[in-house]
Parts: sequence; C-alpha cells; structure tokens
Amino acid sequence: MQTYDDVAAIAAGLPEVTEGVEKHRGSRTWDVAGKAFAWERPFSKADLKRYGDEQPPQGPILAVRTADRAEKEAILAEGKDGFFTIQHFNVTPQDLREALVDGWLAVAPPQVAEGYLRH
Repeated sequence: MQTYDDVAAIAAGLPEVTEGVEKHRGSRTWDVAGKAFAWERPFSKADLKRYGDEQPPQGPILAVRTADRAEKEAILAEGKDGFFTIQHFNVTPQDLREALVDGWLAVAPPQVAEGYLRH
C-alpha cells in the first residue's frame, strides 16, 4: 500500500508543486499554480453512509483531480485496485504516479506542463 510520503515524493518531482495544509482539517494538499491537484481527506458522513453495515477502510483518502468527468470515468473503467468513487485506497506505485501526474497536468499552466512532457 502506498503512503502519503510516496505521494509527497512523487508530487515533489513535478515542476512548480507546492505542498500545503488545508486550513479547515489540517490535511495535506499538493498544488500547482495555486490549484490543488491532489489532497488528503477523511471519509465524509456521506461516504460512511454508503458503506451501510460494511466496515469502511481505515485512514484517509487521497483525492486526485481529473481534467473532466470523461477522464474520471475512463480511469474507473480500467478497474485498477484503489481507484474508486468510494472504496479503499490501495494502488501500485506506478498507478499512484500516473494518477498524480494526470492530476497535476489537469491544473498546471500549459507552458509548465508542456515543458514537463518534453522531458
């Protein structure tokens, strides 16, 4: 299982990323150009309700931005473990890196994203 230290290491390798702390809950966030592309969050009451009598996974969730709903649906359609609308966060290092880079690309300034993709 990947950790938030893994997330931080991958995110730190992307250009112009800033790690911060969300002011309401104190959760970690990763931004580019002032826009969040990944953030830690706890299960909400609505999340927990969806589990019904089933025990939800322990720990927070890593949310990663997608460019749009079509991209989100395409990611979910691949059926990789750990990618979900509401499920357990358990992904491979490669899947985590790909998701973080995609989230970063969704909000990075175009010239920064193009520079990164050229390398």
